[in-house]
Amino acid sequence: MGVSRVFASLGILLLVGCSLAAGGSGRNVWLSDLDISKTQQGWGDPHKNLSVDGNPLKIAGQTFERGLGTHADSLLYVELNGGSSRFHAMVGVDDEAGARGSIEFRVLADGKQVYKSGLIRSDDPAKQVDIDVTGVQVLVLAVDSGDDMNYDHADWADAYFTVTGTAPKTVDAPKEEAVILTPKPSPKPRINGARVFGVRPGSPVLYTIAASGRRPLWFNAENLPAVLKIDRETGRITGKFTKPGEYKITLVATNDLGEAKRELRLVVGDTIALTPPMGWNSWNCWGCAVDEQKIREAAEAMAKSGLINHGWQYINIDDCWMVRRGSDDATVGGPTRDEAGRIRTNKRFPDMKALTDCVHSLGLKIGTYISPGPWTCAGYEGSWQHEQADAQQFAAWGFDYLKYDWCGYGSIVPEPDLKQMQEPYRFMRMCLDRVDRDIVFSLCQYGMGDVWKWGAEVGGNCWRTTGDITDSWGSMSGIGFRQAELAPYASPGHWNDPDMLVVGLVGWGPNLRESRLTPNEQYTHISLWCLLSSPLLIGCDLTRLDEFTTNLLTNDEVLEVNQDPLGEQARCVAKDGPREVWARRMEDGSTAVGLFNRDEVPQTVTAKWSDLPVTGKRRVRDLWRQKDLGTFEGTFGAEIPRHGVVLVRLFPAE
Repeated sequence: MGVSRVFASLGILLLVGCSLAAGGSGRNVWLSDLDISKTQQGWGDPHKNLSVDGNPLKIAGQTFERGLGTHADSLLYVELNGGSSRFHAMVGVDDEAGARGSIEFRVLADGKQVYKSGLIRSDDPAKQVDIDVTGVQVLVLAVDSGDDMNYDHADWADAYFTVTGTAPKTVDAPKEEAVILTPKPSPKPRINGARVFGVRPGSPVLYTIAASGRRPLWFNAENLPAVLKIDRETGRITGKFTKPGEYKITLVATNDLGEAKRELRLVVGDTIALTPPMGWNSWNCWGCAVDEQKIREAAEAMAKSGLINHGWQYINIDDCWMVRRGSDDATVGGPTRDEAGRIRTNKRFPDMKALTDCVHSLGLKIGTYISPGPWTCAGYEGSWQHEQADAQQFAAWGFDYLKYDWCGYGSIVPEPDLKQMQEPYRFMRMCLDRVDRDIVFSLCQYGMGDVWKWGAEVGGNCWRTTGDITDSWGSMSGIGFRQAELAPYASPGHWNDPDMLVVGLVGWGPNLRESRLTPNEQYTHISLWCLLSSPLLIGCDLTRLDEFTTNLLTNDEVLEVNQDPLGEQARCVAKDGPREVWARRMEDGSTAVGLFNRDEVPQTVTAKWSDLPVTGKRRVRDLWRQKDLGTFEGTFGAEIPRHGVVLVRLFPAE
C-alpha cells in the first residue's frame, strides 16, 4: 500500500508513548544504509553516519559509528510494508550544537504516535528508542525544534530495523493535488493593496493604485493634494511634498461594469513602509546567475501577470550585481570602484539607471543589496568605508529598497557585542537619511543579538529574524511558527522578517525546480506570513507562474490581513500538540484567525472565543475560499489536512 493511501485512511487521534512487545527475529538493516536524501529538514543536508555539520555522531560525549545526522524540524518517511518487527535508535542533540540545542523526537506508525522522547537538550544523554513495528506499513521519523531551531542538530544514532520480510525503503512525503481554493476575481472593479501610504517630505512619490477588474480601467483620486497628479490610465500617483501632513484621498477605479471607491490615508512624515513591503527578490530564484535581463523580465512579468493589481510592487536585486573581488571572470571581475570611490556594476548590469527607470515606468519600485563589510556573502564588493558614497549612488540610480546583509562584516568584527552589531546599521541609516529619496531599509543579520528588540532603534524598516529559508516543511514551519514571541516588536514602519516566500519555481540559480512544499504547505506558508505582518517577497521565476501559484499570490482577502493598517502581528493564542491557533486584531475590529495542523495526519483544530479574545456571535468568513461559513458563538473548528490551514476572519454578526 502506498504512502498516500495509508495516510488518507488514518484517523485524527494520536496514541502517545506506546511501547509494544518485541516479536520474532530477523536481520538488522541500518537506517543510514537507506536513501536518507529524502529527509526533509529545517537547515542543511542530511548526512549518513555523520552529524548535520559533517562530524562524527556524538551525543553527550558518546560517539556512534552509524546513524542519521539531521536538523530540526525534520521528517523522514520509511515504507516498511509489514516487513519489519522492531525499530531501534539512540537519539539526542549532537555535541557540535554546543549548549543551545533543544529538540524532541517522535515516531509515528501508520499515523499513530508510538514514541515521543520529550524535550532533549544539549549534553543530555542519548535516549533509547525501541518499538515494535510489526505489521506497520509506513513509519515517520520526526524531529521537532524546542526553544530555538538554530542549533537543533539531531542524531538518530545506531538506528536500525529488525527485518523479517520486505526490506524498508525511504519514500517521499504524501503527494497532494494542487487544488485552487480561491475563485477568480470579479470583472467588476475592486481596489486592492495598502490603505495607508507613507512618504518623507522632499522624497518623490510613486504610488500605483492596485485594482482588479476587466480592463480597461480608468482611475481618479478625489481630494488629491495639489502637489500630486494622477495618470488616469495607469493609476500612478506622482509628485513631491515639502512639508509633513496627513491626507485622506478617495481612490476611484471605473470600467464598463461599474465603479469602485476606497479611502487611502497618505502620511507625509518620518516613517515609511507603513505596511509590510510586497514584492520579489532575485536570490531564491537566480542566486548569482542574476543579470539585468532577468530583472527586466521579472518586472514586466509582475505587471503583465496582474500581480501589480493586487499590491505587489518591489523588484529587488539581491547579491552579485557588483564586481567580484579578485575574479578573473571578465563578466564579473575588474575594478570594484571608480576614481571617485563610486561603486561599479559588473558587466551583467551595464546600465543600472536605465534598469531602474524601466522598472519605475511600469509603476513598480526597485531594490538593491549590499553588505556593510568589505565583501558580500558571495564575495562581491561591499560598502565598507564607502557607506555614504553608496547611499548617494543608490539614490542617484533610483533605488527604493536596500537589503543590508551582515555577510562580510564578520571579517571586521568576528565576535561582535551588541553595540558592534548595531553600529553598521545605525551608520547606513544616517547615510540614507542624507539622500532625498525614500529607501526602505532592510536589516539582514539573521536575528543576531535579538535584532527585533533594537531594529527600529537603528532605523530599520524590517529585519531578518532567522537564517535563510529553504523550500522544505522543516525550514518553513520551523521558522514561521517560532515568530510568536516577536509580536511586540512589529508595528507600522517596523516589521519582523522571517525571510522570503518559497513557492513556485525556485532553485537559487541557474537551474530551477518546483517548490518542494506541498500545496497545503504553501497555503500554510502564505497564511502564516500574512498573519505575521511579514514582508512578502516572492522568490520564484515570475515569468513562469502557473495557475496555482498565481492564485496563491492574488487572493486579496488574504493579502488584506498582511496589509492591514493596524500593523499588529499575530500571536499563537492556543496550542495543543501539533494543533495551533494564531490570531490578530484588524483595524476594522474584526479578527483574523489561522487554524494550523502541523501533524502528519488530519486533525480537528478549534478556535475558542475566550482565547482570541472576542465575545458574542461572529460571522466567520473563509478567506482562501472567499465565502461566509455561517454565524458561530463561542467556538469555531474545522478539520485541517496534514500541514494545512484554514484562514478565517471573524466579524461581529449583524
